[in-house]
Amino acid sequence: MAPESNRKNRLISITLDEASIGRGGPEQEHERAIAIFDLIEGNGFAVTGHSGGPYALTVGLITNKLALDIRNEQGEPVTAHILSLTPFRRIVKDYFLICESYYQAIRTASPSQIEAIDMGRRGLHNEAADLLIERLEGKIEVDFDTARRLFTLISALHWKG
Repeated sequence: MAPESNRKNRLISITLDEASIGRGGPEQEHERAIAIFDLIEGNGFAVTGHSGGPYALTVGLITNKLALDIRNEQGEPVTAHILSLTPFRRIVKDYFLICESYYQAIRTASPSQIEAIDMGRRGLHNEAADLLIERLEGKIEVDFDTARRLFTLISALHWKG
């Protein structure tokens, strides 16, 4: 699915369930807001077997699972999906470590060292996007760029600043 190839197959709003996710500090809330903005600005999102959106998504957490409540434009329920985050644990951990290295490198490393770290960061981000597409298969269809942006949001939910 190409982003925005079908104006119906897209997200028009994303809300975080404060009851299950809670509020973060100012930096964490900023990262979450950026991730949500980027997702809404460009996405390809469809519920398998549904006639189309656009969709409103509420994201919550249930233990170690991501709760995705998907509704139509009028707010009527379309489906809910619970996605285990366990398969993402290693990638998220490695992603945070490499991001930390990247931010440290910006201060002292050479441009080629920074570029090498950034390539590793992008590689992990791509790996997470592929895993997300695989884990949603048969339930929710997202294109690669949307999966990358959704992983950014998942990371922002776990980021402690």
